[in-house]
Amino acid sequence: MERGSRSLAAQGAVVVTGASAGVGRATALAFARRGARVALVARGTEGLEAARREAEAAGAPRAIAVPADTADAAAVFAAADRAAAELGGIGTWVNCAMATVFAPVEAMVPEEFRRVTEVTYLGYVHGTLAALRHMRPRDAGTIVQVGSALAYRAIPLQSAYCAAKFAIRGFTDSLRCGLRHGGSRIRLTMVQLPAVNTPQFDWARSHMPRRAQPVPPIHQPEPVAERIVQAALSAPRELWVGRASVQAILGTMVAPGLLDRLLARRGYDGQMTAEPEPPGQPDNLMAPLPGDHGTHGRFDARARDRVGAVDPAWLRGAAGLALGLLLPLAWRGLSPPEHPWPRQPRH
Repeated sequence: MERGSRSLAAQGAVVVTGASAGVGRATALAFARRGARVALVARGTEGLEAARREAEAAGAPRAIAVPADTADAAAVFAAADRAAAELGGIGTWVNCAMATVFAPVEAMVPEEFRRVTEVTYLGYVHGTLAALRHMRPRDAGTIVQVGSALAYRAIPLQSAYCAAKFAIRGFTDSLRCGLRHGGSRIRLTMVQLPAVNTPQFDWARSHMPRRAQPVPPIHQPEPVAERIVQAALSAPRELWVGRASVQAILGTMVAPGLLDRLLARRGYDGQMTAEPEPPGQPDNLMAPLPGDHGTHGRFDARARDRVGAVDPAWLRGAAGLALGLLLPLAWRGLSPPEHPWPRQPRH
């Protein structure tokens, strides 16, 4: 058992939303390999059941599949109650369910914005509230919000998804302040992800003429899931995964207008392959697609098997140190000379 795994198993079960496919499924399996009891929450029952079997085969002492739409608050609360009752309490809750639409803003209808918001933002709110209800009596537990570099740097063609990720970050920061105000020992962390090779790009609704793709560089779900587990174990305020995420976040802090212009030129083609979008392609926005869609998308040949991560606290510390060293020098350079003009003789 790996370092941190013993304490993880002792803290209670791990609940992962969006666990039937993609990053959520890879994350549930990563926890299972560490011997955690896992509850897998998602809409698609076939994918959930397959993921449950994989989790038990990977080493989970117990894994349960709990079908629920995270946009339905009552269903999420019921899923949490079941996970706690059957698995001996909840120690870690990972919010990972998402939905998106690839389209210019003017090509979308209000119902699409509403649905993406209900799943990708309110689904996290519902999951967080459900987790807190079980963690507060013990004053212990860890909540992991799986975010994206798009929580800082919005891109074209995914306005609803970007807005939801921004909202998650605001919600999480507000909650963190509230937990500290109350002296709570519940831990809260957010993981900002890069582009990942998941089935999302095969089942997301699209109004574009060509098939959707992640913005390169693309990473496999398994190394990304390992970083999510890392965040659950160490609970930094945030963890930025992948060099592209760090560049996008820092770039938008330093030169947002430049990135606006860059994305205006490259952000459309960068999210589409050369293949035409099949007419009448089914999507999972309103309801899950049948079948087990697995963890990977169709970009295995281009996806990377390793990914680094940065705790931005280190970057802030380095920036603070650099400012501390440079500001005195800059101040001396800006200070006027002691006698900037000749003194007038006294009469």
